[in-house]
Amino acid sequence: MRIGFISDIHGNFTALQAVLSDIKQQKLDLLVCLGDTISLGPQPKEVLNALREWNAVTIMGNHDQAILEPEKAAEFEITEHLIPDLYWGRDHISLEDLNFIKSFKATHSIQFPNGIELLAFHGSPESTTHLIQAITPTDILDHYFAERSASVFIGGHSHIQLHRRLGKKLILNSGSVGNAFEYVFSPGNPPKLLPWAEYTIVEQDNDSLRTDMRRIYFDTKTLIESVKASGLPGTDWWLQQYQNK
Repeated sequence: MRIGFISDIHGNFTALQAVLSDIKQQKLDLLVCLGDTISLGPQPKEVLNALREWNAVTIMGNHDQAILEPEKAAEFEITEHLIPDLYWGRDHISLEDLNFIKSFKATHSIQFPNGIELLAFHGSPESTTHLIQAITPTDILDHYFAERSASVFIGGHSHIQLHRRLGKKLILNSGSVGNAFEYVFSPGNPPKLLPWAEYTIVEQDNDSLRTDMRRIYFDTKTLIESVKASGLPGTDWWLQQYQNK
């Protein structure tokens, strides 16, 4: 059983196309999107159409929540200067698209044939805004995963791939398709983006469980052209990220 996990696309359909092209060669049984699908980027509608086309199980992220209720953006920890991009994204999708986003799940459990249970989420099983990192204290992780029957956990939100064992638990982060961070985010320091997309495959074969954390380069020039043509409020930020890479 092979399952692909993508996350934090953030309206970057150019990166998503590159990832999906790679996924087509992987013979997956299921595709799961871990949230933050469309906000901030220039191609929100194309991203949603692709998720529907692939029949992806999609988890609700904090940016997805903010798209549905932009007036509550601060509650979902959306930085103030990103709010115009939030409204721009909402204005460029249809009512059908909004209803699709409303259908996103809080978590999703997967039972592998050998009995291993995996739990997928965005930030943590408890909240879309929880940030799980390589240095997150174990007592906090124990709280997040308390009374959960799964032994494998996978999320997004941090924009950085993660493979961490905690006792008998395995904690994974699939990385970001559309906004892969160079360094861990810290308040007051705008993130720097890497010129590739990230996603993860989890595979169970007989008694073996494997993770494959993949890096897929995409055409940043094509993305820049899409950004320039979009009228996106955050255009300058995108151009600064990619024009010299």
